[in-house]
This record gives sequence, C-alpha cells and structure tokens, in this order.
Amino acid sequence: MALVSVRINGHSYTVGCDNGQERHVQAMAQQVERRVQRVRDMGFSGDARVLVLAALLMADEIQDLSGSRVPDATIQAAKDAERLRAEQALTASRLADLAERAESLAAELERAYIDEAGLPNA
Repeated sequence: MALVSVRINGHSYTVGCDNGQERHVQAMAQQVERRVQRVRDMGFSGDARVLVLAALLMADEIQDLSGSRVPDATIQAAKDAERLRAEQALTASRLADLAERAESLAAELERAYIDEAGLPNA
C-alpha cells in the first residue's frame, strides 16, 4: 500500500492507496481543492462549511453526470434492435431472391408445358 500526501483547504492529509494509484489520488485531491477554492471565491469561510459546500458541489456534478448517462439496459436494447433490423433486412433479401427464383421456375415450367403440349407460344 502506498501513502500519498495531499493538501485540501490549507491542510495536509496522508492518504493510503493501492500501489500505482498515487497520481490518481493526487488528481482527485486537486479536484476537491478546486471546488473548495470555488466555494471560498463565493465568499464562504470556515473549514467545515467550505468542505460541506464543496462536497455538495461535487455531488451535484455527479448527479448531473449520472442523469445524462444512458442506462446499460437502453444501450443493450439499442444493440438488440440494430441486430434485429439487420436480420430482417437479410431475411427480406433472401425472400426476394426466393420469390425471383420461384417466378423463374414457374416461367420455365410454363414454357416446357406449352412446348410439350404443342400449344402456340403467346
């Protein structure tokens, strides 16, 4: 386990994290510090109050992001619909080929019948 020192709201904190995650933890701390500074720029003071307001700002951003994210079930439904459209197009193409072949066979049979029966060609 690695230890990372971060500075938030003028205070240093030592935080444990998995090895290799040190930069990620520092980046998260910088995100928190940016929100803290934003709250301070709005004129708020007091450590606890500033941190609570910064946390609420971050929670609001997370809420907005999760609301704009397309649910996995919707993504899967869209993929299923696309697969079904492709299958329907293939089926329609095969049916058209079969219909064309059936018409061709019918025309051949009709010609053969006319020839065999000695009927005049129309």
